[in-house]
Amino acid sequence: MDIPKSDAFVFFGATGDLAFKKIFPALQAMIKHGHLDVPVIGVARSAKNVDELRARVRTSLEEHGGLDAVAFDKLSSLLRYVQGDNSDPKTYQALRQALAGAKHPIFYLAIPPTNFGVVVEQLGKSGCGNGARVIVEKPFGRDGDSARELNRILLGAFEEKAIFRLDHFLGKGPVHNMVYFRFGNAVLEPLWNRNHVESVQITMAEDFGVQGRGAFYEETGAIRDVIQNHLFQILAILAMEPPARLDTESFRDEKVKALKSIPPLETRNLVRGQFRDYLNEKGVAQNSQVETFAALKLEIDSWRWRGVPFYIRAGKCLPATVSFR
Repeated sequence: MDIPKSDAFVFFGATGDLAFKKIFPALQAMIKHGHLDVPVIGVARSAKNVDELRARVRTSLEEHGGLDAVAFDKLSSLLRYVQGDNSDPKTYQALRQALAGAKHPIFYLAIPPTNFGVVVEQLGKSGCGNGARVIVEKPFGRDGDSARELNRILLGAFEEKAIFRLDHFLGKGPVHNMVYFRFGNAVLEPLWNRNHVESVQITMAEDFGVQGRGAFYEETGAIRDVIQNHLFQILAILAMEPPARLDTESFRDEKVKALKSIPPLETRNLVRGQFRDYLNEKGVAQNSQVETFAALKLEIDSWRWRGVPFYIRAGKCLPATVSFR
């Protein structure tokens, strides 16, 4: 396959929560395994300069996975920084200078979903997107109409083959294990159906709150944050039929079939709630109706699962942190 390698990694939201918890540790791991040797350019408003960003990277690695001195030094040498607002054309002029002639950069949007369209449009107008790829995090729009509009904006700036719509949950080890659990287990397969399974329950409980991200959570809520993407991916893996082939498109097609087999959700099968003191969080509206907990009961109208209830629940400030029970 004649696909050029990316020659720069640019991530918007360099001082945000996702970068602090996930991206910086991942970049260090890539360096340790010899998979990263291109400029790493962070874009954000709050850090004043690259030295301040490097200090944040160090703290991130110390708190999330451990700092490797050699890998950190290499990452620090690759790190660049562009300070600016996502909607300001001057930010993208500065970004073009920071790219320093890179022909195939990859852009990672680790920013609130309401900013996706703005950034993509600016990348297209500035010429930064020429020959580039873009990674869009979840949630992808607020509903069907906004998702289609975001797709229109993306396709106006990038070719389809250069767009990656990402659910980072699929990179977790336990999620990969579920695929092998389903399709690499000859003992399980004859039992994995409505004749032997009474119910399927998927839980993502967290014993902490929004951790200062009240403004972000006001845009998403528990359903958009983790249920419609992360937990529905788990649901699809558990409910799908074996794919015809082992390529990603075949897996995707079977997931889509499983999701299309779910009848519309009825109000009586949905519960929403907020943890106590959510309204006191910074960035949260005093009359907010955004849910921090949701539980729903679904059915899958297929031969394999007809009559078996699927329960999905997710929430913050619960008694324990638990996933996939």
